Amino acid sequence: MHCSMERSISAGSTTNASGQTTTMASAAATNTKDGVTMREKKGGALQKLKKRLSHSFGRLNWRSTDSTDHHDRVQRQLSVSSDSKLLDDDIREETRVIMRPKKPPRPKSEVFLNKQDPHPRRKRFSAFGGDSPFGKQDAYVKLEPLGEGSYATVYRGFSKLTYQRVALKEIRLQEEEGAPFTAIREASLLKELKHSNIVTLHDIVHTRETLTFVFEYVNTDLSQYMEKHPGGLDHRNVRLFLFQLLRGLSYCHKRRVLHRDVKPQNLLISDCGELKLADFGLARAKSVPSHTYSHEVVTLWYRPPDVLLGSTEYSTSLDMWGVGCIFVEMVTGMPTFPGIRDTYDQLDKIFKLLGTPTEETWPGCTHYPGYKPHKLGVYRPRKLGHNFPRLYDIVEGEAIANAFLQLNPDKRIGAEEALHHNYFAQLPKKLYELPDETSIFTVEGVHLYPEPNRQSK
Repeated sequence: MHCSMERSISAGSTTNASGQTTTMASAAATNTKDGVTMREKKGGALQKLKKRLSHSFGRLNWRSTDSTDHHDRVQRQLSVSSDSKLLDDDIREETRVIMRPKKPPRPKSEVFLNKQDPHPRRKRFSAFGGDSPFGKQDAYVKLEPLGEGSYATVYRGFSKLTYQRVALKEIRLQEEEGAPFTAIREASLLKELKHSNIVTLHDIVHTRETLTFVFEYVNTDLSQYMEKHPGGLDHRNVRLFLFQLLRGLSYCHKRRVLHRDVKPQNLLISDCGELKLADFGLARAKSVPSHTYSHEVVTLWYRPPDVLLGSTEYSTSLDMWGVGCIFVEMVTGMPTFPGIRDTYDQLDKIFKLLGTPTEETWPGCTHYPGYKPHKLGVYRPRKLGHNFPRLYDIVEGEAIANAFLQLNPDKRIGAEEALHHNYFAQLPKKLYELPDETSIFTVEGVHLYPEPNRQSK
């Protein structure tokens, strides 16, 4: 290695061991024992050779020893770096470097092109895309609270942008935890669900302390509506409410979205009687094949028996059980299965009416983790009409209630199928032709009826 470092390769010269240099002024390239003499050729050959030598031997120093000599001599110099960017002036003059043209500059923002514009483009604030004045906290006025949940408070509000009432769902953020996963899930789902029977999410306002969802304002919910009209609703209104609930759920289920918390408090009712599914905090997008979900979903009264027994592999049938409970509650004015203490008390209420399931009536039920015979009473099934006589007053009332309230989830009717049940035969056929975002109350003859003045018994 030491010997090779003391040797030098030069163009037109050789260097002996004592450091004396012998010049070789020959017009043609000649090979010598200690060096190589080369002639510069046209077409950039010298540049190619320079690059090749620089990669192999280190830094190159280019010199012309004689002004009359048109041959350039390449002398290798020992260097730690392999920098080949050092060129003498005379070589720079003789060597033409062709540079690639620069890329055209990127167009400037419209803000800089038109500084006089009274409405310049602003930073995107809205979670719905595009340049928008939405997403600002000062665009909304927060008024009185409407209700408080486990992680959020809902306020009545006013939008300065649309000059309309809105509902502000304010979620308190924990600095170390960030936004609750239920809020993130609700926002992501509602942005994709556009239907007249699903509450509309207008905007999202994010600050350091809170995350606020701006919803359309609906003045009441089904729970408050039934409290205002105790003893059961007019059966024609029950039919309209049920049709809208199924219409909204069918839209969700077709997009593989499970609501997972169907109950009267989450069904908003407008002044004209339009029903809207709300509170998608527990909703999930169901993938294929079925994933395992938590069994701690759905308020106890509206929780299906398979989930109460510990099933975590459920589908759209989860929501349909709740629909059946709500239907009977609207008709009778009382909860269908009002469990008090725990899941086994809730199961007892269900089994007393529908019968205790067995492997013969519900294959696989005994394999659920919550199926413990010593905690379950043994009951024979009864007809729903015997327990809720008012179902007999409605054409196909008991039939559709039975279709919803099946212990075996595989036997429960689906939302789309239920929409075409004979129970709805009296409704106008045009309801089935409406676009998703069109209300059923746009159809002639469809309206809310006055509620009877009943008292709960």
